[in-house]
Amino acid sequence: MGYYQIEHDRHTRTVEVTGRDEWALQELIEASIIGCTPRDNPAPRWSAYVHKLRRMGFDIETIHERHGGQFPGRHARYVLHSNVKAMEVGNG
Repeated sequence: MGYYQIEHDRHTRTVEVTGRDEWALQELIEASIIGCTPRDNPAPRWSAYVHKLRRMGFDIETIHERHGGQFPGRHARYVLHSNVKAMEVGNG
């Protein structure tokens, strides 16, 4: 479980993010402007994690990309545009 500050238009708010949603957020933060795809960052429900994070206030772009290979088609790339800072929580 973690607390994160989101900065948007000179306003800052703190949100609590837990579980796989927090994992997805950390992946997005680490990926920076390159973004994350379910192909490169395997997880069963990327779209659900992104949906929840957006509802919390994170600005996440979805870019639709084509891919080839044995099973050609399309996949999403998710890019975090919010300024996010992980908060340290003291033990007492």
